[in-house]
Amino acid sequence: NAGKPLNYKQVASRLGIDNQQERNLLASTLHQLKESGELKEVDRGKFKIKRLPTSQVVGKVDMTASGAAYVVCEGVNRDIYVSPRKVRNALHGDTVKISVAVNNRGGKLEGEVVEVLERAKSKFVGKLQAQRDFGFLIADDQRMNVDIFIGRDEMNGAKDGDKVIVEMTDWPERAKNPFGRVVMVLGKPGENDTEMHSILADFDFPLSFPENVEAEAEAIPTEISKDEIAKRRDMRAVPTFTIDPDDAKDFDDAISVQKLENGHFEIGVHIADVSHYVQPGTVLDNEAYLRATSIYLVDRVIPMLPEKLSNGVCSLRPNEEKLTFSAVFEMDMNAKVYNAWFGRTVTLSDKRFTYNDAQQIIESASSTPEKGKQPKAEGVDLSNEVLTCFEMSKVLRKARFDNGALAFEKDEVKFRLDDKGDPTDVFVKEYKESNKLVEEFMLLANRKVAECCGKDKNKNPRTYVYRIHDEPSQERLETLVQIAGTLDHKVNLGPRKVLTSSLNKLLQDIKGTGEENMLSTLTIRCMAKAEYSTENIGHYGLGFQDYTHFTSPIRRYPDVIAHRLLQRYLDGGKSLHDPELEKQCQHCSEMEKKATEAERASTKFMQTKYLADHVGEEFVGLITGVTEWGVYVELKENRCEGMIRLRDMDDDFYAFDEKTMTVTGSLTGNSLRLGDEVNVRVRRVSVEKRQIDLELLA
Repeated sequence: NAGKPLNYKQVASRLGIDNQQERNLLASTLHQLKESGELKEVDRGKFKIKRLPTSQVVGKVDMTASGAAYVVCEGVNRDIYVSPRKVRNALHGDTVKISVAVNNRGGKLEGEVVEVLERAKSKFVGKLQAQRDFGFLIADDQRMNVDIFIGRDEMNGAKDGDKVIVEMTDWPERAKNPFGRVVMVLGKPGENDTEMHSILADFDFPLSFPENVEAEAEAIPTEISKDEIAKRRDMRAVPTFTIDPDDAKDFDDAISVQKLENGHFEIGVHIADVSHYVQPGTVLDNEAYLRATSIYLVDRVIPMLPEKLSNGVCSLRPNEEKLTFSAVFEMDMNAKVYNAWFGRTVTLSDKRFTYNDAQQIIESASSTPEKGKQPKAEGVDLSNEVLTCFEMSKVLRKARFDNGALAFEKDEVKFRLDDKGDPTDVFVKEYKESNKLVEEFMLLANRKVAECCGKDKNKNPRTYVYRIHDEPSQERLETLVQIAGTLDHKVNLGPRKVLTSSLNKLLQDIKGTGEENMLSTLTIRCMAKAEYSTENIGHYGLGFQDYTHFTSPIRRYPDVIAHRLLQRYLDGGKSLHDPELEKQCQHCSEMEKKATEAERASTKFMQTKYLADHVGEEFVGLITGVTEWGVYVELKENRCEGMIRLRDMDDDFYAFDEKTMTVTGSLTGNSLRLGDEVNVRVRRVSVEKRQIDLELLA
C-alpha cells in the first residue's frame, strides 16, 4: 500500500495483529521508521512510505517465463516489477537502470528499463529454426523471452533442428530481435552428449580445458623429489585409508589412525596438497579460479582441474606416495581433542574402501558378539582402524546435534545407465554409517582449521575464507509454525538451541508420515543458503562458530585458498589484507550455485528420458510444490518430478493460496496442498524441453 496513508490500526488489521501489546509495539515501530526517514507522517497517526530516494535505480533482472521481470536492487527491500512491454531489450541476469514509480491502483513499485548496463551473458543455447536465407535461435531457457535472428552467412554449417550455441552480436535500437551467429553445433536434440553439452554451455561452463592449461598440467612431474619429502612431516608408515563412492576417481581425503603410548589415538585427516601444484598466477590457477568447482552431471564429471591432477597426481590413490596437507589430532575414544597439528605431509594410502566396504566392516562388528571377530578386509587389514574412527564419529555427531546442529538428510537420486548412457533405473542413494564416519572427521578438520586461522596466538582476528550459513528467515519460520500447527506439530521459535532442537524433533516425528514431504520441504525453505565469505557469521546449520572448507581442494577452489592462507599463517605471516579476497568468495559462491543448477538440469533431463517410455502409466506421488500455475509432484516409485498444470485441471477452477501452500477448487472445495499423496498419470513428456506433464486421477 505504498500510495495510501495508513494508521497503526489499519496496518495491524492487514498483518492480522489483534493483541494489544503487539499493537503498541507496532505503533512504536511506525514512529521509529518515521524518525529513520523510511516513512512520512502525512496526517496525525497516518503514515505513508516515502518514494524511492531517486526515480532511477540499478539492479539485476530476474525474468519470468511470461516475459515480465522483477529487478532486484541493493538498498530497496522489495523487488521491482517490470511488465513485459517495459522490459525493452533486457534479458535474464542483465544489470539494468530502471525508472521507478508507485502504481496508484495498488501502491506497488513498478519499473521500466531505461538502459542495459551490462549483459549477464552473450552466448545462448537452443534449437535452430532455419529457412533458406536466415534462421532463429529458440533458446532452451524459458526465461529468454526473445528469439535471436541469424543471417545465412552466420549459420556456421548448422542445419534446421540442430542444437547450437549462438553468440549475440548486436541488438539494433529499433530491431525486435537481437542478431547473432552460430559458434558451435552441439548435435541433435535429445541425444545424451548434445543435451549435457547444452546444459554446460547454457550455464557458461567450458566444455574442455584450453591447450595451455592442459600443457601446464602435463608438465607437472609425477615423481616426488627427496628434497620435497625432506621439507614435510613423513607419515607414510602410519596406517592410512580412503573411503569413497564406488565410482570415485578423485580421492581428496584420507584418514590415518595409530595408537599412542598414553592410550590416546593420533587421527590424521590428510587432504590432497593441490596448492603445491597449482601456484598463484599460473594458467592452471587462473582456470581453476574461473571454474571454481567441479560439476557432477548424471553421467559425467566436469573437473575443476585437468585429469592429470584431479585423477592422477593429486588423487590419494592406494599404494602411491602423495603430497598432502594434514590436520592431525590427538584424541581419546570419547572424541576429545587434546592436541591439533596442521602442516604439509607426505602420506601413503594403504587401502581404498568404498562406502559399502566400510559399511560391511561396521555392520559385521556390531552383529558379532566376540570383539575382533569381524571378517578381515581383503589385502591390508585396517578393519580395527575403521571401527575406531566409527566409534569416535558417533560421539562427534552426537555432540554436534547436542550443540544445535540441524539434522537435514536430503535423499540423493541416482540413475543406472546402459552402455549408451540411457537411464534404465532410478534409485535413492543410501546414506549410512560409513558416510557419517567420513563426514564427521571432515567437519572436525574444517572446524579446527578455521579456529586456527581465524585468530593469531594473541587472539587478534585474521582474514580467512569461511563457509558461512545465516540464520533462517523469521517470516518463513512463522509460516512453518502455522502450517505445522494445523497438523498437530509444534515448532518452538525460542533461542537458537531451542529452535534447532524443536526443528530436529519435528523432522524426526514426521519421518515416514504423509506430511513428511511438506513439512521437511517447508523447513528447508526457511534456511538461508550456505556461501563463502571473509566475514565470519558462523554456520547456523552445523552449529559451528568457525567453519571453512579445507577438505576438497581437487574439486573446490575455496579450499585451495584456505590451504594457502593456512600455510601463510603457519609460516608466521601477518593477516592478509586483500579486498579481492571477498570478491573471490562471492565468485566461488555464484559458481557453486550455477553448478548446482546445472546438476539439477542434468537430473531433470535423465528423468524425462526415463519417463518418456512410461507415458500413460499411473503412479502414486507426493506434492512437492504448489504455485499459481501448477502443482509439482514427485513420483514415489522413481523420484521423478512432474507438474499437474492448473489449466489442465478442467473439473473445476482452482485458486492458489500462498499462505497455506494450497490450490482449492472454487466449486467443489477440493484442495491440494504441499505433501499430499496423489494418484497421477504421465500425460506427456518432452525430453528436449525437460518437461514432464502429469494428470491428476480421482
